[in-house]
Amino acid sequence: MSQVEESVRVDVPVRTAYNQWTQFETFPAFMEGVERIEQRSDTLTHWVTSIGGVRREFDATITEQRPDERVAWTTVDGTARQAGVVTFHRIDDSATKVMLQLDFEPEGVTETVGDKLGLVKRRVSGDLRRFKEFIEDRGGRETGAWRGEVGGSTGGEVGGSTGGGAF
Repeated sequence: MSQVEESVRVDVPVRTAYNQWTQFETFPAFMEGVERIEQRSDTLTHWVTSIGGVRREFDATITEQRPDERVAWTTVDGTARQAGVVTFHRIDDSATKVMLQLDFEPEGVTETVGDKLGLVKRRVSGDLRRFKEFIEDRGGRETGAWRGEVGGSTGGEVGGSTGGGAF
């Protein structure tokens, strides 16, 4: 299992950064190689990716979500094996540190070599930089929000949603 940790400072309030991150269906706008994400339920997403000519489809489930703090996930089927968490840290009223931690299992020689060369780390860093540009270029306005809770202190219950968000 390989691990990547990257962070970025985003010049928007914590609530704005978190709200935008809950909009999985917008990820293709800033995540390289992500073709499409479908929100199938409050906790299940279906991903279609194409990286280095390898197309993959997989489902991921949200295992924990706390508004303005964290979103954690793990893959549940398909060819990609990964788990991760993104956390949101208030720097001040108008700035947030977004921290992404990802554990993944490279599959095959190409992915193993790419991982050893630091390609995954660079991709994650680039995705976070593009997330920063995406939300800041929108004038700090998120495209939607999902403020429910999953797991953690809620005992696994899913909370209600606000806004018109996908997640």
